Amino acid sequence: MGAELIATTATKKVYRDGDKAIKVFNADFPKAEVLSEALITARVEETGGIHVPKVLEVSVFEGKWSITYEFIEGKTLKQLMDENPEKLPEYMDLMVDLHLNIMSKQCPLLNKLKDKMARQIGDIDELTDSIRYDMHTRLDGMPKHTKLCHGDFNPSNIIVKDDRTMYVLDWVHATQGNASADVARTYLLFCLQDQKRADMYIDAFCRKTGTAKKYVQSWLPIVATAQLSKKRPEEAELLQRWANVFEYQ
Repeated sequence: MGAELIATTATKKVYRDGDKAIKVFNADFPKAEVLSEALITARVEETGGIHVPKVLEVSVFEGKWSITYEFIEGKTLKQLMDENPEKLPEYMDLMVDLHLNIMSKQCPLLNKLKDKMARQIGDIDELTDSIRYDMHTRLDGMPKHTKLCHGDFNPSNIIVKDDRTMYVLDWVHATQGNASADVARTYLLFCLQDQKRADMYIDAFCRKTGTAKKYVQSWLPIVATAQLSKKRPEEAELLQRWANVFEYQ
């Protein structure tokens, strides 16, 4: 069966070839990042208790680095939410339960989330020294945990099979750290698309875990600032609003 293009982003194209999904990166995409994604995914896969598409191969595809994964047949949770708005509360509960299952795991060989965020904050040239110091101080003061954090947990990265088994994709940003920081990131991702869904998600998480919403919200300025280092135009306005501390030089 010939490879069929099924998705395209600014940095890669994804093809389906039978029961395989081949993620082909742009020619200028760093080799180290490709290898890092494959390694992180394999480590999460070995953690157990989470449905993750298996890494099958890392290779060069038409002169470009690629990762071949097990192809998972199904719809994304985002598709299901869009197609069945009346079931949104049910889907949101399932998503939160899935997130909680992920965060109940530990993967000690992954990078620490707080270390990663500290590097990201340090890499933002637009921050004044006083704001950078404030963000580092806030980050240092947050509790240190070692829970598995996805880093990009959103409905588009969840495949739901016909038997309702849910697979989680795109583990490249996974780290070990504080669950509420990962929840804050998911909340911000929802805010880019739909504030109602964002509020439903954070409310469901806090209800199920007994976590004070103010605690999760205390992570928002830190997470938003760290994410600005990725320089994604589609996120910049929202992240700057949530960070709410910017004084450009």
